[in-house]
Order: sequence, then C-alpha cells, then structure tokens
Amino acid sequence: MNTAWWSSGLWFGLVGATAAAVHLLVFELTRHAVAPELANLAGFLTAFGVSFVGHRWLSFKGTSTGLQQSLWRFFVTAVAGFVTNELCFMLALHVAHWPVWPSLVLALLLAAGQTFLLGRWWAFRR
Repeated sequence: MNTAWWSSGLWFGLVGATAAAVHLLVFELTRHAVAPELANLAGFLTAFGVSFVGHRWLSFKGTSTGLQQSLWRFFVTAVAGFVTNELCFMLALHVAHWPVWPSLVLALLLAAGQTFLLGRWWAFRR
C-alpha cells in the first residue's frame, strides 16, 4: 500500500477515535435519562460534526469534491453508518442480551469500517 493509504488510514483512526469518544461520552451522559437507542442517537448526532470536519480536512484531505458535495455525501454515509450501528446495537442488546457497553462498542466498530469504505470511495472521493 502507498503512503497516502497509510496516512488516510491513520488520520481516519484518530478522527474516528475522537468522534467515538464524543459519541460514548454523550451516550453515557444521556443513557440514564432516555432509552439506550435514543442515547445512541444523541451520541451520533453530537459526534457527526467532529467526524465530518476531521475526515474532510485530515483523513481525506486530498479530496476533489466540493465542501457542499462532501457534506451531503458524508451525511448519507454517516446515516448509513448509524443505521448499521443502531441495528447492530439493538440486536446485541435485545436479542443476544449483551450488556450495554459491549453492544455499543461492537456497533461502533462495524459502523466505522463501513464509514471508512464509503468515505474513501464515495463521500471524499479523490
């Protein structure tokens, strides 16, 4: 793999970890007041801005797409990732009866992989 892939992957990991930390913090702060699925949504919505800004200017900085086009595409990508996240979270939590935190971490990891692929090849296409 070339250095652009490594650099993009490294930044994606760092930005993603930061956005995930924001997501998890908001989830923890809200999960005792609302249903876990709503706390997950609150975390996602809060982390969206962190994720877009970081990925646009760090992970995929060589993009040839305009800001508006990238924002729209990333929004679609993020919503698709959240749908994957929420479905996985609900299945792990309610069907497999996993505890809240392992369910959420699994959901975040699966959604992150999907988001990287869609971000790299579509939302921030070079």
